[in-house]
Amino acid sequence: MDLTPPRPADDDPNPLNRLTLDQLRLRTSMKWRTYPDDVLPLWVAEMDVPLAEPVVRAVTDAIALGDTGYPAGTAYAEALAGFARERWGWDGLAVERAAIVPDVMLGVVEMLKLVSGPGDAVVVNCPVYPPFYPFVEHMDRRVVEAPLGADLRLDPDALEDAFRRAVAGGRRAAYLLCSPHNPTGTVHTADELAAVAALADRHGVRVVADEIHAPLVAPGTVFTPYLSVPGADSGLSLMSASKGWNLAGLKAALAIAGPAAAEDLARLPEEVGHGPSHIGVIAHTAALRDGGDWLDALLGGLDDNRGLLAGLLARELPGIRYRPGPATFLAWLDCRALGLGDDPAAVFLDRGRVALNSGLPFGTGGAGHVRLNLGTSPEVLAEAVRRMSAALA
Repeated sequence: MDLTPPRPADDDPNPLNRLTLDQLRLRTSMKWRTYPDDVLPLWVAEMDVPLAEPVVRAVTDAIALGDTGYPAGTAYAEALAGFARERWGWDGLAVERAAIVPDVMLGVVEMLKLVSGPGDAVVVNCPVYPPFYPFVEHMDRRVVEAPLGADLRLDPDALEDAFRRAVAGGRRAAYLLCSPHNPTGTVHTADELAAVAALADRHGVRVVADEIHAPLVAPGTVFTPYLSVPGADSGLSLMSASKGWNLAGLKAALAIAGPAAAEDLARLPEEVGHGPSHIGVIAHTAALRDGGDWLDALLGGLDDNRGLLAGLLARELPGIRYRPGPATFLAWLDCRALGLGDDPAAVFLDRGRVALNSGLPFGTGGAGHVRLNLGTSPEVLAEAVRRMSAALA
């Protein structure tokens, strides 16, 4: 089988095929400025795409108007509610139970403050997005790990054990759910999430769902918002267009409350709503309202890249175990059979000049793993695997 990526046609709608490495290296963001130019950066969650035209138009128009003041109104929440109805068949996103926050992680912090106190526990499913750990600990909360199962799915027994430990002594506790899961790309099913809600209710644990990757689910896979499942009324969710449309530098997100959590969200300090960028809110609103075609082209490209990566690894690095997840633009690679120690990312960087995320900061289960960002062109992806293979020669 020929795994050489084809050159894109001029009319190819896939945004992953639109930019060259020379163009990308003109960027001044973290992805392109952390390492020297001889390093291929496939680490931090920035995609190698041009912005969707509706986003460019909305931001350009706002700047031309000088509309660069403070955020106001409910346009963002209305756009997300419409997107949720169309994409996920969910009409339960109530605009009156939504609030703009600076970004998803700062929103997570504010939600955890509403439902827990200093010294309380926050349960996470490791291996998981590394900032969960320092953000929780800097709030003077304790992290309690509930490892994923060997199939990289939620493990009900591990979760119940973690909930028991979290509420021991009558303390309050929260569960910081990553859905879809980063770094594995696992999409939790409606049944799994309903079981989570029942388990959380039984133990008195409040669920805060980080759903930032929700728009990035492969065609044919169903994303279920946590707040849409039975028993999740007391949950809180954080959503954003930042990952789906590559808007991390245009700060804005939404905190959404289930019906039984409305009073909690009402206690959110007013000053939190001053943190998002007004231009960010405009950009995210435009993406959700008018960026569907661009997103669909991206999703097709990401799915192609998952298949390409699996084939390249099977051919060039068969010792790496990769189980493609149907969500996110991230790949979780098990490199333990290569004998590179706990931090294979250091070897791939030093010997192969490819920057990947080390698995160690992802918590228990991360040693011997790397996270690879496949939100790039097929050519860059193929070159990265070639370099990783050469690093072992």
